[in-house]
Amino acid sequence: MLPAIVVERLPRLVRAIRCLSARAIGDESVILADELAGITAMVAEKFTNERTAEGIQKAMLLTVGCVSLGLDHELRHESDDEALDLLIGEGAEHAFQTGFRLVRDLSALPEDALVGEYDQDPVYAQRRLRDLFVDLCSADPHQNWAGYDKFEIQYRQRKAVQAIVRAAGWLRRHHYAGPINDADLNAEGVIAVAIIFAIEGGGRIVARTGQADFERLVKSVRKNKPDYEEGWAALMKQVPAQHQPVIAERIASYRDSCTVIQKIRTRTAMKTLFAEFENYAGSELDADYG
Repeated sequence: MLPAIVVERLPRLVRAIRCLSARAIGDESVILADELAGITAMVAEKFTNERTAEGIQKAMLLTVGCVSLGLDHELRHESDDEALDLLIGEGAEHAFQTGFRLVRDLSALPEDALVGEYDQDPVYAQRRLRDLFVDLCSADPHQNWAGYDKFEIQYRQRKAVQAIVRAAGWLRRHHYAGPINDADLNAEGVIAVAIIFAIEGGGRIVARTGQADFERLVKSVRKNKPDYEEGWAALMKQVPAQHQPVIAERIASYRDSCTVIQKIRTRTAMKTLFAEFENYAGSELDADYG
């Protein structure tokens, strides 16, 4: 077999600077070098350690990556020559700020559907931003780098999580017994509770529950044998358009895979059924029951 062809893909900043060799060296290259040095000094002061060689080296890698991230965002499908034109015309600071803005916006998105009070803590938010900045933007000028691809993957994943969190937040605000305002949120648990209770029909939105109400649901379903699809349709009618895709996707999944829904009409013991329900609802079960 022929060996795999390795395509060189250095950070965008490095590739843009290489284009200088085909141009007459003028003040632009000196200004660019000074600007990059200034950015590196700022990064060392704020994110690494400006007093050690190791800290300055790390800051240089972060500068290369963050400027490259900004260039890739603005000129994803343009040439490296055009990237150099942007650096000279707009300045490396512009590209760096563009890249850093991407990292900051990404860090503000939820990583998973379990949201805690600490997620709103400013100190934690700064630490999360710093960690993400280092993770995405450390770029060795001599090695291949795919930071922008990594950013795009994480962005899509976090936007999907954000949609789940927002849908759960809406369900909480419209809980039949009044809004639920706890800082801690198990978004998947909220959605699971709403979908499972929707099978009873009537369109009542249940975003949190306990053992007593769950037992009432089981008895009601076993006695009245409601049409699950009608119940889900009644729920969907109340959900705003922007949250419907998330709820519809979960309904489609639970229709075939939710063991609680599958067993609720059988002779399965209530204790066993509630234990399985706990796996879906998680922390969204009232602690007063059990």
